[in-house]
Amino acid sequence: MKAIILNEAGSVDNLQFVDIVKPTIKDNEVLVKTISLSVNPVDYKVRSSDGALNWILGADRPAIIGWDLSGKIVEVGENVTDFKIGDPVFGMANFPGKGNTYAEFVAVPSAHLTLKPANVSHQEAASATLAALTAWQTLVERGNVKKGDKVLIHAASGGVGHYATQIAKHFGAYVIGTSSAKNKGFVLQNGADKHIDYATENFQDIVSDVDFVLDTIGGDTILKSLDITKQGGTIVSIANSNISNEELEKAKSKDVNLSFLLVQSSGDDMLQIAQLMEKGILKSHVSKTFSFDEIGEAHLYLEKGRTVGKIVINI
Repeated sequence: MKAIILNEAGSVDNLQFVDIVKPTIKDNEVLVKTISLSVNPVDYKVRSSDGALNWILGADRPAIIGWDLSGKIVEVGENVTDFKIGDPVFGMANFPGKGNTYAEFVAVPSAHLTLKPANVSHQEAASATLAALTAWQTLVERGNVKKGDKVLIHAASGGVGHYATQIAKHFGAYVIGTSSAKNKGFVLQNGADKHIDYATENFQDIVSDVDFVLDTIGGDTILKSLDITKQGGTIVSIANSNISNEELEKAKSKDVNLSFLLVQSSGDDMLQIAQLMEKGILKSHVSKTFSFDEIGEAHLYLEKGRTVGKIVINI
C-alpha cells in the first residue's frame, strides 16, 4: 500500500511517499480502506517539531502521522462485533499516540469509530473527527454547556471553532464567536448570536459574565478571557498545555475552572457527532481539498492559519 512516513521532523520535504505492507490488525481492530482524511494543526506541528513528534508518537521511526479518516472496513478483528466488512466508518484513530491515517489502509481499534451516515460524504465525515471531537469534549464533557449559557468561542471560523459554534447553539447557548471581519457571515451562519472582529475590536470591552470560553489560540487569550468570565465559569484551552501560575492564580481568585484539554479518540463520542450530522444539526465546512500526493501543499496551506473550516485529502 502507499503511505507517507516521517523518519525525522522537519519541513514538508520530510514527508516521504513509500510502498509498505498493509498493517495486520489485532483482535480488537478493523482494517479501513481510507477514502478521505483530514489534516489539523497538530499534523504540521508534529511533522515540523522533534519535541511534538516525540510527545505524540514516541521515539519509534519511521512514523506515520495523521489521525482523521473516513473509509470502508475491509477486515474485522476476531473480537469485533459492532462492525462488518463493507461498513462505511469514520473517526479519529489512535490519538494521542501512534498516528497512521496517512496511508491507503489503516488499522484502527473499533472503539474509535462509528458508522458514517448515508447522507454525509466521506469528505464531510473525515473533517468531523479530531476537530469535532475536540469541540464536543470541551463543550459537553468538560464545560457542561447548557441552555441559556453565554459561550465565547475564539477563532470561531476555524476547524474546531466552527463545530463548537454549532454544538453550543444546539444545546441552547448564547454564542459569541471571534474571527476576522471577512468570516463574520460564516460565523453567524453557523449559529453564533454575536460576532467580534478580533482585528478591530477588543472582546473584553464587548462581552462580560461569560459562562464558558473555548481558547483555540493561546498567547494571552486565557488572561484576557479571565477578565470576562463569570464566577464559577469555565475556560478550556486546547492551545496551551502549559498553563502558567499567573493564569492559574487569577482563575482561582475568580473561582473560574481553568484547564487544558487534549482530545481523546472515542467511538462513543463519534456516535453523538454522527447522529447530529445525520439530522443536519452539525455540518462540516470543507474549504479546500487536496489529493494524496499533495499532502505537503495541504500542510503549507494549513500553516498559514487562515483556513475556514477544514482541509481534506482524498485518496
